[in-house]
Amino acid sequence: MESRLNFFGHPLAGKVLKHINSANKVIADSTLPAATQELVKIRSSQINGCGFCTDMHTKDAAHAGETPQRLNLVAAWREATVFTDAERAALELTEQGTRIADAAGGVTDEAWENAAKHFDEDQLAALVSLIAVINAYNRVNVIVQQPAGDYQPGQFG
Repeated sequence: MESRLNFFGHPLAGKVLKHINSANKVIADSTLPAATQELVKIRSSQINGCGFCTDMHTKDAAHAGETPQRLNLVAAWREATVFTDAERAALELTEQGTRIADAAGGVTDEAWENAAKHFDEDQLAALVSLIAVINAYNRVNVIVQQPAGDYQPGQFG
């Protein structure tokens, strides 16, 4: 299987990715917990059907010490007892922020207020930014049909 466009090797696309990657670095360096960041990336990627990002972020999370049990339950987080209240709030905000086209009201006040109970303003800014950035990555990969399965942890630096 090959992608429709070699987005990662295209000169113009490379410039775009450079800026998205820079934004992602700012988020990665924030005080938003790394485990929460990976859960958000996984859940958004699952919702968007992005195999490439789902593969990447489950492998990165496992490499960083995330348990198989938690990784296997991300899609069913509401019924799972293995996530903290803060992680659950982040996952809810992720789902609503990823599915904004599916709800006339966008993200609910309840989801926002719940996230605000667990994260300070800097962490909320990082969380909102992360949801936006992973959705951008997902859309690129889904549109070009980037193949999934061959990612190795740390492959991109």
